[in-house]
Order: sequence, then C-alpha cells, then structure tokens
Amino acid sequence: MTAPHSLTVSPEALTTIAADIATRVGARIMELRAVGVDVAASKSSITDVVTAADREAEQLVVAALRAARPDDAILGEEGTGLPGTSGITWVIDPIDGTVNYLYDLPVYAVSIAATVTDPAAMADGRRAIAGAVYAPRLDELFAAFEGGGARLNGRALTVSGKTDLATALVGTGFGYTVERRIEQAAMVSRLLPRARDIRRLGSAAYDLCSLAAGRLDAYFERGLQPWDYAAAALIAREAGATVIGRDDATLPGEPLLFAAAPGLVHELRDAVLGAPAA
Repeated sequence: MTAPHSLTVSPEALTTIAADIATRVGARIMELRAVGVDVAASKSSITDVVTAADREAEQLVVAALRAARPDDAILGEEGTGLPGTSGITWVIDPIDGTVNYLYDLPVYAVSIAATVTDPAAMADGRRAIAGAVYAPRLDELFAAFEGGGARLNGRALTVSGKTDLATALVGTGFGYTVERRIEQAAMVSRLLPRARDIRRLGSAAYDLCSLAAGRLDAYFERGLQPWDYAAAALIAREAGATVIGRDDATLPGEPLLFAAAPGLVHELRDAVLGAPAA
C-alpha cells in the first residue's frame, strides 16, 4: 500500500524528518534526566505520571515539525492538537515509558509518526506511512516508511517468524487504573501457561520495535492510545509482523492490539482471550 496520490512528499522523506527530530529530542531528554526529574502531573491515576521533561519534549517536537512541515496537523500525548491542511497528521509521544524515565530505567523512547486518514487501518482511523522511535539511553533508532522495510540504526529488521506459542517470548504492558490492571492480570494468567514467557519492558513503542527486531516473538496490550503505537506498529509491520485487533470485526488499537508473525498472531489472540488450545 502506498501513500495517497494527493500527498506531495514521499514517506521516505517524512521518515528522515521523524528520525532527525526524535534523535535531537532524545538527546535533550537525556540532558534533562541527568539533572533530575520533576513530576508535573498525573493522568489516569496517581501512578500515571507526566514529567516536566514530557512537556518540554513535546514542545520541542511540535516546534521542529512546525518548522519543517508548517501545513501538517499534529496530535501529541501531552495535549497538543493542531490542525493542518496537507492531509498529514503527526502523532507523537515525547517520552514513551515515562515511569522508566522517572526511575532512570533505560527503556524509554521518543516516538514520531506521520499518518494519513484511513478508517480501515487502525482503531483511531489513521494509517502511519512513516515513523521513527528513538531510545536515547540505548542509542537505538528504529525507523520505517510504508513499503520500505524497517531498520535499526540503518540495519534491516525482520521479525523472528516464530509460529509456536509454546516457545514464544511475548511482550505486554499494563495500564494505571485498578480496573484496567484487573483485566490485564486475567489476560496474563490465561497466556502464561501457554507461552515460553512474558516480558513487561515499560514502553509500548519499544515493545513493538523489539518485536520488529526479533527480540520478542509476539506482543499484545489492552488500552493503547494512538501515540503509543503509531510509529512502532508501522515498524513492526514493515519488519514482517501482522497486527490485528480484538476480533476480525475490530481494528487494532483500542481496546486491544496483537502483533506477531502471521503464523502466530491468531494463536496469541486466542490464548489471551481464553479460546481453547487447538
């Protein structure tokens, strides 16, 4: 699938913009982390925090995108909602993995995706055509554009291709409300006896990129927002993953997203939702 004909810029060029901005902003949040972290607010619960660095990083991304692409729309996790006229909406997460950032754990990332309207693509009605995810503590830049494959620091990525859930390493994440965690605990309890093991790294974007890199065999999560997956789901797809929703009538995103090699993703979904083993 290619970008709409009306777009006057190539997805590859948009990926270059995303990668450059993500790398520069990643360096800045590392500088801010070195001098300490201030919790600025909480969101869904007292454990779901926003740091001052999240807000500064989003402002930096927005300013850089406005300078490079002034006619594009922007949607950011920390409240940015700017209209545009070009047909492109940038979906950004300035620090995906804020709790890791707060505790100085290395798995957090800047995520930037260029998207177009496509009601048949994802639950939020957008399709990413270009994106980058940069993990500054690890100096890992994941990038992809539609039809161009996925790369990590310039090296081509391919999913592991695992087709047997019993020997698959599965990534997931947890929300921040008690109700959401109860749901997620039930899902994990159904999956754990049927998979090799489960990992919770603390960043949905990094999880999906880890799937693309073959470091995880599969990934699922309940309650993701567009900025959590916009860039990383594209990267996973371009590395060979299939991304699906709760059922065949529901698009991936909210309420559920499952990602794995084509021969594994449906078995993963069945296990998480409690379908009997074949």
